Parts: sequence; structure tokens; C-alpha cells
Amino acid sequence: MEINDIHLSTSDKIMLAAIDLMAEKGYKGVSTKEIAAVAGVSEMTLFRHFGSKKNLLETAVDRFHYSVEMKKLFSQNLVWDLEEDLLLISKSYHAIMNRNRKMFLIALKEGNHLSNSYEKMNKHPRQLKELLVKYFTTMQERGKMISTNTEAQAMSFMWMNYGAFISNLVSDVPLTSISMEEFIRTSVQLFARALTP
Repeated sequence: MEINDIHLSTSDKIMLAAIDLMAEKGYKGVSTKEIAAVAGVSEMTLFRHFGSKKNLLETAVDRFHYSVEMKKLFSQNLVWDLEEDLLLISKSYHAIMNRNRKMFLIALKEGNHLSNSYEKMNKHPRQLKELLVKYFTTMQERGKMISTNTEAQAMSFMWMNYGAFISNLVSDVPLTSISMEEFIRTSVQLFARALTP
């Protein structure tokens, strides 16, 4: 996404500029003046919208994470076929995570300096877990999934996908020659097969 896109709001332009710069230089290595310049606004405009650099980052984390898109997917796109639904969820998750990979790089680089941002980031996995638990429970009620601990299955599915994402994010040398598409397809097939009655 281009920061200069005319369809973006001023707030979005500022947040995207901050994410780009912080991913490259680190949270402490970027000034609000620099962020404002890249966003094409005054520093006063940045402060009017966000109040502080920390609040800017926390707002960006919340704005560009995946829970809104996932809620929409779960409410509108599921067909109640375990393998097909999990494939859609997994592909969507990886597309969103890769689009937002710079935010994760910032979080990994900055560690403890961003404790409030971590809290906001954790809100999204919790919401995804709740969506998956509800989905798995409904699939069990419909007789389309074995009786099992739905929260444990939701966490297993999430950790499988998050682990694949993080491995690709931080590894300079790929751990495998298997493409992400192939990983998603085969892991979802295996997961669905294990849970299908």
C-alpha cells in the first residue's frame, strides 16, 4: 500500500509512515518529525491525531491487525466444510500477517519497550481463538467434527499457522523448500482429516 494513496485518510498515512520507518530504524530511531514528513503532514497534525509516538504505534497495531477481517470472514464466507473453511481461514491469516509483517518486525526488535502494544496485539489472537472455538463447537453440534476440546484445537490451529509465519519472518535462510502454499494446503488437509468423524 502506498502512503501517498489519495484514498487513505490522514491518520492512515501517518500510521503507515510510522510502520515503515520503525520497521527500518526501530521505534527509538525515528522521530515524530520524520514520520510526519514521510506522511506528508506537519508534526502538529501527527500530534493532533495521536498525541504521542507511542499512541501512534499502538493505534497502528490495532488498526492494521487481522481481527476485523477475520470476523467478517467467519460471519460471511464459511461454507461449513471443515477442510474448505480451514483452508480459507489459513490462507486469509497468512495474507493478512504478511501484509502486516513490518509491525511484527517492530515488535520483535523493540521487545519490552512496547508492553502496551503487546497487550493490543494480543487482543487479536484472543478474538481469533474465540471465533475458532465457536466454529469448532458448531461443527461438532452439526456432526461434522469429532468430539474434542475445541479450545485446544483452536490453539493448535493458530500455533501451527503462527509458527509458520514467524519462521518465515525471522529466518534469512528458508528452513524448507516447501512453499507456504504447499504448507498451508497439506497442514490443513492433515488437521481436517484428524478432526473429521
